[in-house]
Amino acid sequence: MGELVVSKNPADVLVSIGLGSCIGLALIDRARSVAGLAHVMLPAQNGSAADPIAKFADTGVPALLAKLKALGSSPARLEAVLVGGARMFSFSSSTLDIGARNAEATLEQLRKHGIRVAAQEVAGTTGRTIRVRVDGGVVICKPTGGAEQVLAGAIA
Repeated sequence: MGELVVSKNPADVLVSIGLGSCIGLALIDRARSVAGLAHVMLPAQNGSAADPIAKFADTGVPALLAKLKALGSSPARLEAVLVGGARMFSFSSSTLDIGARNAEATLEQLRKHGIRVAAQEVAGTTGRTIRVRVDGGVVICKPTGGAEQVLAGAIA
């Protein structure tokens, strides 16, 4: 949780396993064959400098963008795919639905930075895994106990 990785190696597959209420955020630049993935755990940083920067939507999205820019990408060419944000516990209060709050905080950061959302597989009550193939920018979501689904890109 809180991990962030970027790559321009066409052979790489970026993976985040076991996303429950967390968000797996993939940013893809197909024109440059660049991709990044962040594992966002909470909507906003709580002030602790010891936590990984990608743990929070408000710091993780800008950090992921900065790393992709360093590889030659630009926000205008990026598209986003979100996976996760499930409601893993039954609470009557919507403020305790951390999955929904994570998804909204991540989407807000993407809007703020002008990043287009190509696809999202969020909400529900099932955990998921996200895989991002750098070559072609293919994003695959696999729900726990379910079949893989291509959310972005085309499998050749």
